[in-house]
Amino acid sequence: MKRFINYVKECYTELVEKTSWPTWKELQSSAIVVSIASLIIALVVYLMDKSFETLLESFYRIF
Repeated sequence: MKRFINYVKECYTELVEKTSWPTWKELQSSAIVVSIASLIIALVVYLMDKSFETLLESFYRIF
């Protein structure tokens, strides 16, 4: 039990004192970058889906 308590104390110390957390401005900047990247990826996937749909519909009309 003593080892477990020591482990929890060390985890808390590392979380509070040794971890460097981003500033609010850095966090906002990262969130904006992730949001824009997600939208771009979603747009690319949508365009690929629509192009394959059109291609397959054209192919099926032939046969």
